[in-house]
Amino acid sequence: MKWLLIALLAAFLLLGSFLLTPSPIDSKVWQAPSPPAMTGVLAPNERLRLADLLARGEVYGPEDTTVDAHGVLYTGTQDGKIVRVFPDGRVENWLSTGGRPLGMVFDGQGNLIVADAWKGLLSVTPAGEITVLTREAEGTPFRFTDDVDIAPDGRLYFTDASSRFHQPDYILDLLEMRPHGRLLRYNPRTGRTEVLLGNLHFANGVAVSPAGDYVLVNETWKYRILKYWISGPNAGQAEVFADNLPGFPDNLAVDDEGRYWVAFPTLRNAQVDSMHLRPWLKNLIAKLPESFQPKPQEYGLVVAFDASGRMLVSLHDTRGRHLQEITSVNPHDGVLYFGSLHNDRIGRLPLQAIPGLGESNHD
Repeated sequence: MKWLLIALLAAFLLLGSFLLTPSPIDSKVWQAPSPPAMTGVLAPNERLRLADLLARGEVYGPEDTTVDAHGVLYTGTQDGKIVRVFPDGRVENWLSTGGRPLGMVFDGQGNLIVADAWKGLLSVTPAGEITVLTREAEGTPFRFTDDVDIAPDGRLYFTDASSRFHQPDYILDLLEMRPHGRLLRYNPRTGRTEVLLGNLHFANGVAVSPAGDYVLVNETWKYRILKYWISGPNAGQAEVFADNLPGFPDNLAVDDEGRYWVAFPTLRNAQVDSMHLRPWLKNLIAKLPESFQPKPQEYGLVVAFDASGRMLVSLHDTRGRHLQEITSVNPHDGVLYFGSLHNDRIGRLPLQAIPGLGESNHD
């Protein structure tokens, strides 16, 4: 009986300590829309399992990809390296940024522009020299530089996913459900960085339209894509491009036919949607070890949209054995390349191998 009382007292003290410990978040209530039915265009299939696998076992977390003028594929890995995959399959650890390279794209001078989660927006010369282009906007430093794209006029559009939480703590940003994300623009000629849209719920992937008249940005936690008008009568205004998506949209990119390809690292999570109605519960969960927090479902999903926001086709790996947690899909020269936050491979699938694309609306 004595030891039982001691054990109960210890449990009581531990529970009391847990409840009294401040939560790392100040959660907000949010009513998630009912998820769309996985039918029609979204009907599950196994098209992603047709993809070839590049650098399998030689990369870890190739979150985004881009291809240079010589057909060499570049990607950033979890350990801070930028890796090159040559057309003959050879893999080279090119350099380290000292951070976590995420979105990347080549500019007109052959420099690799990198959104590094820790270091900010970087420019890497063909010789491997790294320059920090910008690390803050309007006095607020970037905490989670995420994705980047280049407009026809050379200006860079990029995101700071969260001005409060760093990349390893993205689940805390999800649980808090407060708008810490920003869409930004950097002008290489003036060195000026400006905020185009603030108060976004995890600003993620960006893609500038082929004509350069608007930019799309994924608002991940709200399951939607926004359109920000760069020019024209609606310049400076934003509207919803696609809403109530089937999963958490990550990066996106546009192909030569004006189709927008969106990567979904995981499907919607009914438990997460339910928790958003109970801020007190989210505050408690945020104090638990990472192993007790929400986990992504092992599933591969990519969806293509036309320029009006209509879904055209979806690609799935329902078991997530071949490609899972897809964070980027980049079209290049008739081929799609798939990146992942934690997988050990890069997927490659020719567009001609995808049935059902049909005719798309050109910009």
